[in-house]
Amino acid sequence: MPIKRYGTVQTGAGGKALPFARAVEADGWLYVSGQVAMEDGEIIDGNIIAQTHKTIANVLAILDEAGYGVEDVVRVGVWLDDPRDFWTFNKIYQEYFGEHPPARACVQSSMMVDCKVEIDCVAYKNKDK
Repeated sequence: MPIKRYGTVQTGAGGKALPFARAVEADGWLYVSGQVAMEDGEIIDGNIIAQTHKTIANVLAILDEAGYGVEDVVRVGVWLDDPRDFWTFNKIYQEYFGEHPPARACVQSSMMVDCKVEIDCVAYKNKDK
């Protein structure tokens, strides 16, 4: 199966080109790059609640574009800027992944952009069916 790349021409803050694909698919596996609460190349204003909803929406949009759903997600990586946001983040996360909980890692980390949360994921779908 060939490798398929999604969103290779994209821009970030200030209209700068981003040197990575939003997702890459190979042999039924979809690797979604870290997503933040970005809209039109800029991080949205808002607290952890608004940014979590937007970040997850961005992840789900990529999954949908590639033909995957939340039920196909096998692993999620989460980076929180402030560990005090953990329980608020978890409550929102459960709204989206509660029925199909994937494996997950969640850490506190300084962010490369001015955001409160970043999420990446890996999904799998048997394409032979």
